[in-house]
Amino acid sequence: MQPDIEIYLKDADQEAVHAWLTTAFKHCSDWRRKGSLARCDCDGIEVTWYNKAVGSWHSLLFASSATPWDSDLACAQAAFAALAVEIRCAPGSWQEADGEADADRWLKVNAQGVEEFTWRS
Repeated sequence: MQPDIEIYLKDADQEAVHAWLTTAFKHCSDWRRKGSLARCDCDGIEVTWYNKAVGSWHSLLFASSATPWDSDLACAQAAFAALAVEIRCAPGSWQEADGEADADRWLKVNAQGVEEFTWRS
């Protein structure tokens, strides 16, 4: 299990993402917005939406390991299935000790499946 889950969504609609969250969790509060950030609570897990965190990519961060998914990739695949927008995620947990080269390793999930690539964000 990862300590948290984070995915990046290409041009995703925030309300569509919230609708997906309400199907993945038993209860999700409404978004609480502050600037380019929005937060909601889903089954006791703080979920943070960073609007256009990297260019046109929005970040969705689940601040817990107790999500319905055991990895960023599992979450990314579920998000793609529900939202039909390209999703990017790290191939696993990354820490600074892992080095700069590994920081640019990413997975993308889209209609072609899952592919590893280099994303210099």
